Amino acid sequence: MPNIKNILVCCLLGFHSLLLSTANATTVQNFEQVKQNERQNFKIIALAPHIVELLFDIGAGEQIIATGSYADYPEQAKTLPRVGDHSRLQIEKILQLKPDLVIAWKSGNPLEDLDRLQQFGIPVVYSDPKTLEDVGKELLMLGDLTGRQTLAKHRADTYLTQLAKLRHDFANQTPVSVFFEIWPAPLQTIAGNAWPQQHLNTCGAINIFAELDNDYPSVSLEQVISKMPQAIIQPKSNKQSVNKLYNWQKFSFLPAVQHGFIFRPDADKLFRMTTRVLSEVEVLCKQIQQTRRIYQQE
Repeated sequence: MPNIKNILVCCLLGFHSLLLSTANATTVQNFEQVKQNERQNFKIIALAPHIVELLFDIGAGEQIIATGSYADYPEQAKTLPRVGDHSRLQIEKILQLKPDLVIAWKSGNPLEDLDRLQQFGIPVVYSDPKTLEDVGKELLMLGDLTGRQTLAKHRADTYLTQLAKLRHDFANQTPVSVFFEIWPAPLQTIAGNAWPQQHLNTCGAINIFAELDNDYPSVSLEQVISKMPQAIIQPKSNKQSVNKLYNWQKFSFLPAVQHGFIFRPDADKLFRMTTRVLSEVEVLCKQIQQTRRIYQQE
């Protein structure tokens, strides 16, 4: 019987533009040779919250044997063993768990530690979603890896249909200028290719700092005030106190403050690259639509 791990390692090279390599891979065979039921038994370490959530979404949550520090959804994820965070992986612990596969976040896990795992012969697949559409692609990729293609395709199709509807309903509406607050002190916002910038584009909102070079730039209070935003968005997690957000109420002359258009979407959904993001984007789009109607009446 072919070595399942080596088949997986060899045949996922270039698969869905993801990187997979291992020191022990010496032959090239078709990935399809790994039977679906065998893929459904792979022991997986998923090193980012969005990867954990997407695996549960396609029915592969039971295959996860460990994760990183911040995986907290669904509820079962909170019980998984932890093997590191964005700055360091516990290499020895991972080796002791003997995973068939590690799925890592290319932008959020330490690449040097992942290289070490590959030197020990552990296959590593990199997840790196950049766009809202990429969530659908991730679902399909994970479905192939785990032999759960049918459910993964259903989830992806549902997600992409919902995304298309949101864009149809809101993206081409009359623009509303917004300030998107990432951090209050110093003030930090979004620009360029930042993940939340796509949410604003979907909702037909204009980011007042969209043209800045850095995706997550720091800005001054004076810069924000000079732009006179029509709405202010302050994403907040369930664990975060409102007192940790910037207090804009003292600037009553700002249009956003005058009309009470300060929105606080769920950061846990909005910032995570999973199917849940769209439910929160929809909430945000409807809030911006409410803002749009008021300004159109003036």
